[in-house]
Amino acid sequence: MEGSENDGGVTPIAKWKSEFSMTFQYFLDRSTPHTIRRWLGTLAVAMIYVLRVYYVQGFYVISYGLGIYILNLLIGFLSPKVDPELEVLNGASLPTKGSDEFKPFIRRLPEFKFWYAITKAFLVAFALTFFSMLDVPVFWPILLCYWIFLFFLTMKRQILHMIKYKYIPYDIGKQRYADKKSASSSGTPRD
Repeated sequence: MEGSENDGGVTPIAKWKSEFSMTFQYFLDRSTPHTIRRWLGTLAVAMIYVLRVYYVQGFYVISYGLGIYILNLLIGFLSPKVDPELEVLNGASLPTKGSDEFKPFIRRLPEFKFWYAITKAFLVAFALTFFSMLDVPVFWPILLCYWIFLFFLTMKRQILHMIKYKYIPYDIGKQRYADKKSASSSGTPRD
């Protein structure tokens, strides 16, 4: 039986893919606590992409698609995991009084996945700029104006949603309360 030897074995390509995947995941896991460095790296990748598009003077449709994708990711990053509008329909709601239970803001798209998706998007868009068949001639100011219009319309809707349901999509730290002793002693002195 000639095929019986390789049935249980792993091919060299599958082994290499597995090792590469494990190594890549190892470096991703190590980069998790280094938020500022990760975003600076993404900023560098974005600048390289912008320079490439500027140098080539083309690929505006790819840039527009990248912008729409990033806008979609931004909405997921700013949105709560559980939509308050759906909770109201189900009977549950966000706390509206001081005595209600506190529910922390949990993002629909966590920061790490947001960063990873944006970085991948810039890398893919950069790779696509090397294929001349994808350089569709368009009048780029129209695409830019349309993207800006979509951005402001979407952000207006998102901000109104935040105001309506009283949530803040970023951490401002733990709330500190003053001691009763220090609050009463800071008032008028008692004699």
